[in-house]
Amino acid sequence: MGIMDNRWDQTLRLPETRSLRESESLQPAQRFLLACRRQPADATPVWFMRQAGRYMPEYRAIRARHSLLEICRQPELAAEVTLQPVKALGVDAAILFADILLPLIPMGIRLHFGEGEGPAGAGPVIENPVRLPGDVAALRDDVAPAESLAPVMTTIRLVRDELAGRVPLIGFAGAPFTLASYVIEGGTSRNYVKTKHLMYHDPDTWHALMGKLAQVVADYLACQVAAHSAWTPPSCSPTSCCL
Repeated sequence: MGIMDNRWDQTLRLPETRSLRESESLQPAQRFLLACRRQPADATPVWFMRQAGRYMPEYRAIRARHSLLEICRQPELAAEVTLQPVKALGVDAAILFADILLPLIPMGIRLHFGEGEGPAGAGPVIENPVRLPGDVAALRDDVAPAESLAPVMTTIRLVRDELAGRVPLIGFAGAPFTLASYVIEGGTSRNYVKTKHLMYHDPDTWHALMGKLAQVVADYLACQVAAHSAWTPPSCSPTSCCL
């Protein structure tokens, strides 16, 4: 679903612009959306992982009181974390705070996070890994994200209202391969042995899994757009792709 697709016209449409002179400066909303449309802008927005930053004292204060999943499930908290870098750094766009694994939960995946974050932390733990045809068959792909992931949609609306068009909001989701690697490996991995084994030794099961994940991610992104996210990239995970 490319951003130049006709379905995005209303979201990304801006008045036709002449070439920018060096002395001209744009507002963040103009700059980001012009760059998305590959039109002249006064600067090129650059993505720096991680904008909601583990390094930010404001974020660390919230994480000291709430788990990652608790933040994602409470729209007021998720909106606050989303807005923190906008207020502190004056960035060109806000990035929705939501863990990439959230869509797996309504599919039937049971997961929890170990203590800590980042390379030193235990990371996510998948309690029912998916490695056999029966495991894939048991996964739901009709998850109705508007209901099953309602806190994310509420977060988007809260952030959109707070930003009031001054700064665009970038939606967020994990790519199907990234999600597949988590559910197959049972968590994080550095070598993806189980994932590659399933890909090469049971391609039918692999493609069935990827088909379900692709459908869920597509529906999830469509719901984010419907909840008025300004723009949604397909993924921003180190194990898949990043802007």
